[in-house]
Amino acid sequence: MQAPASVRNWLIVVAAMIFFMIVLGALTRLTESGLSMVEWRPVTGWLPPIGDAAWQAELEKYLSSPQGRLVNRGFSVGEFKEIFWLEYLHRLWGRLIGLVFALPLAWFWMRGRLSPSLKPRLVAVLVLGGLQGALGWAMVASGLIDRPSVSHYRLAAHLLLAVALYAYTVWLTLELGPQTTRQDDPKMRRKATALIGLLLVVLTWGALMAGLRAGTAHNTFPTMSGYWIPPGMFDLMPWWINPFENGTTIQFIHRWLATLLVLGVLAMTWRARRPETAAAAAMALLQLCLGIATILTGVEVALAAAHQAGAVLLLTILIVVRHRAAPSPRRPLSAMVGG
Repeated sequence: MQAPASVRNWLIVVAAMIFFMIVLGALTRLTESGLSMVEWRPVTGWLPPIGDAAWQAELEKYLSSPQGRLVNRGFSVGEFKEIFWLEYLHRLWGRLIGLVFALPLAWFWMRGRLSPSLKPRLVAVLVLGGLQGALGWAMVASGLIDRPSVSHYRLAAHLLLAVALYAYTVWLTLELGPQTTRQDDPKMRRKATALIGLLLVVLTWGALMAGLRAGTAHNTFPTMSGYWIPPGMFDLMPWWINPFENGTTIQFIHRWLATLLVLGVLAMTWRARRPETAAAAAMALLQLCLGIATILTGVEVALAAAHQAGAVLLLTILIVVRHRAAPSPRRPLSAMVGG
């Protein structure tokens, strides 16, 4: 028994909106727009400034922040609007995702369309979404104290939670769909699980690199400024903080982990030539090309955003591979949804 189309389509829309949110977050970060709104008003913050006086007041708040004082102290209202609108759209889209998820959830719940087994899974998505909003503000707040940039650790946590929320929503959507394509394949499950884990590690170091703006440190490929092992990788003391706070070391780790991931996906595809593994291989190669292009162009905004989107698309395909390699459940999740 499959889930009603309305429930599954609802989750597909939510997943698509989260995907767009991740890309929008990348654009916000790449254009240095994330610190343009220095207040967090979860209830009333959906309204933008209205009128010249309101815009001037918002600009004055921004100019009192570290980024406004130290980086953009000469900003006019017009220049301020250019960065404000992207962050405003980012926050507004997050609120919209919450409504698009919460309102249909309440409707399906009251109509008796959700079984007791499915309800906690959907509530978990709702809770994760709320935590993501709070973590987003914690990230922004880290750049409003004494430096004109956010904590790269909080940025990485914010991205990873968004990706986890997206991945869980995609998994639920697959569980509610047809199960006829599933084939019990323990080896493929282990490989896909390992590659998903590696991809999350690659994403983590990519986020750390983005937070420290380390993508512009070495803009050559395959070497880093002519070196296979660049100098300065262990300049910070104690030595163990270099993989987390040294831009050169972080870029080195990100490059080689990404290469290992691509090789792993290609090896999986070679040994199991299925449509979904072929799609994973194609996406992995495209993602590699996007990463190289991002480095060579000095982190051009459109390419860097596409690179982040590519990572999420690759994750999506690997989740499909993992799902299809699992045995069909005796009582599929689709049966948890009322007709």
